[in-house]
Amino acid sequence: DGGKVRVRTLTLPDSYQDHDTPERMYAEAGLDAASIVKVVEGVLPARPETKAASNVVSVARRQR
Repeated sequence: DGGKVRVRTLTLPDSYQDHDTPERMYAEAGLDAASIVKVVEGVLPARPETKAASNVVSVARRQR
C-alpha cells in the first residue's frame, strides 16, 4: 500500500492455541496492548525528532 492506507486487521490466529490466562493468550496472538502499539507505530509515518516539551510549570506568588 506504500504507506498510504493505514488500516491493519488484527485477528486471532487460525491455529490451535493452548488454554491459558486471557492475558497470555492475547499476548501470544499479538493482541495485547504492547503488540497493538507496535503495529500502530509501524504503520504511522516517521516523525522528525523534536525536542521534548517540558511538563514543569513555574508558578510565581503574587503579592497581596
